[in-house]
Amino acid sequence: MSINKERKLTQSQKMMVFVLSMSLFGLSKMITELLPSNEVGPIEFSISYFAFIPLILAALFHPLYVAVGASVGNIVFAGLLMGDFGGIGEIEGFIEFTLAIYVAGLLVRNPLSKVQLAIASLVGVGIDQLLSTIVDIGKVWFGVEGFDAVPGLPESIVVLEGVSFLNEMVITGVLVGLIPTLILTPKLYGKIEPLLGMRPRDAKVETSIGSYITPGLIAAIVILTFVGMIAEFIAEMDMNLAFWSADFINQFADDQKWIGYSAWGILAAGAIFIIYKLVRKKGSGTADLDQAA
Repeated sequence: MSINKERKLTQSQKMMVFVLSMSLFGLSKMITELLPSNEVGPIEFSISYFAFIPLILAALFHPLYVAVGASVGNIVFAGLLMGDFGGIGEIEGFIEFTLAIYVAGLLVRNPLSKVQLAIASLVGVGIDQLLSTIVDIGKVWFGVEGFDAVPGLPESIVVLEGVSFLNEMVITGVLVGLIPTLILTPKLYGKIEPLLGMRPRDAKVETSIGSYITPGLIAAIVILTFVGMIAEFIAEMDMNLAFWSADFINQFADDQKWIGYSAWGILAAGAIFIIYKLVRKKGSGTADLDQAA
């Protein structure tokens, strides 16, 4: 069964999915821009984006329109509205994130399967971070960007980028990607689709990954990654086009630190609450088994 038959949408429904993904992910990116980050040497510990938002939408709806909508929302809300538009350099992030969410959505054939959701979450964030890591290494390796962590030893960028990749996979991939996706997707399945005037996906449909991940898709990923890399190289060589930056974010950054710390507090409280509920549920389940025995 092809993806078009499995997730057939009308033009108006495609537009609604696109706008929903753009709005939700764009607004979440504005929040992550205000979250404080901690740096240990060249390694930065921060939340890049709330990965669970596009991952859940891609599992419930058509992944292509979700992926493109999320990427556009990132540019519009976190770029133009926040006064930090990277010009031609934005092409790299747009391509990488679109490919990552699209492939992740293709891997979910049953939105109620936690195994498929877990694989899609890790693969989606992994593709985005891996492509970004390759581009960053390429910029230093080919001399497009300077790097002074270990002077005279270009191989050190591989180690540092590898550590940064693992850091992103733990924070973005697991904490704000995998865990919320596993919890929220089954709860939202069948409830959010009627709001957009469409039926939920058939959770019992049987399709193979090979029908989605085709040689043509792999070739497109390679070509688009190369295009994104070239665009980032051009942006780093003082040839950036349509670049726009404003100073109002830095002007009010010190006065709005409480927003970021409050957000961290809310995330910590939410994580503690989820762990408490899971432990309590497990405890009650064990007690029921003991009583039945």
